[in-house]
Amino acid sequence: MIAYNIVTQITVMCAWLRRQTELVGLDIGTSSIKAVHLQRSRGSYRVAELGIVPLHPGTIVDGMIMDAAAVSTAIRHLFDTHGITVKDVAFSVSGHSVIIKKIKTPRMQAAELREGIAWEAAQHIPYAIDDVNLDFQILRGKDSGLAEMDVLLVAVKKDILNDYLSAISAAGLNVAVVDVGVFAIENTFTMLKKVQPGEVVALVNVGAAATNINILSDGISDFTRDSPLGGNRHTESVERSIGVSFEQAEALKRGKPVEGHSFREAEPVIEMVNSELAGEIRRSFDFYYSTSQHDTIHRMVLSGGCALLPGLADYLSSTLELPVEVANPFQYIHAEPKKYDAQFLASIAPQMAVAVGLALREAEENAG
Repeated sequence: MIAYNIVTQITVMCAWLRRQTELVGLDIGTSSIKAVHLQRSRGSYRVAELGIVPLHPGTIVDGMIMDAAAVSTAIRHLFDTHGITVKDVAFSVSGHSVIIKKIKTPRMQAAELREGIAWEAAQHIPYAIDDVNLDFQILRGKDSGLAEMDVLLVAVKKDILNDYLSAISAAGLNVAVVDVGVFAIENTFTMLKKVQPGEVVALVNVGAAATNINILSDGISDFTRDSPLGGNRHTESVERSIGVSFEQAEALKRGKPVEGHSFREAEPVIEMVNSELAGEIRRSFDFYYSTSQHDTIHRMVLSGGCALLPGLADYLSSTLELPVEVANPFQYIHAEPKKYDAQFLASIAPQMAVAVGLALREAEENAG
């Protein structure tokens, strides 16, 4: 029986969890499902298979599966359509069911902390301990000689997790690893583009239903926060303001004209939501500054389906007064040009960051 642990990308997996079989990174999002299968050879990576399929609005709401049959069908369709034959997957969870806390504990070894983690978690988790899966990672201080150490605590509600496990199983797949979305993105970033010493980087993932922020200091997660404002806010605002369908609003916000309407007509509405988003990110940054020893974020990496919205990266860079780059997890991964068109990869790259991070972690761990 496989044990499903919530683990961060910086966790060195226990021997019993290492697998010799290959895994597919599976990202089940609010608006789409993404899958990536990577292979590693001589220190580099190549795309073996990848694919993306849309999900109907309302299939997943606030991280909860509302239509399990639709999710299973979409996963199976994704694997069949794109010729993905590997059955073992690594997938991630996110949303309100996931709680991430950086806490301080007395200095001890990991084995000691694991014995007492339930007691520690009870002080910080607003759910009954029996209702969640727990994991942790010691960040700093274990070998420093200080009296305390920093620990990253992660808890996921069991009922939500079980819904995902059941949907994936019904699609004929096996779950080997469960991760957390923000740490999968962190894995993509830190494995493919090394953080400079002393650098503070904000990884901001703007998905359909939420924005996830993970601030790294020296390559280690220092602060995480989720906001319920995502790309659907743009779509719904355009839909209401202009009087078009959800699908037409989706096209307009991405700069594509629809019958009787142009992007210019939708632009003021989109700019208003962009301003809201910038405000949410700024408040997160301000809170980070107030609770950490840092007063500067050196750059921001923008991922998620909204990262390619016309002008968004430039707007956030100007408003937040820091460099903003759009994530491209395929920048250092080889993809056969005859199989994967470069323009297509560029169009989906930012929203593949979670799936690539899941696949990369397994590729790394199976390399040796």
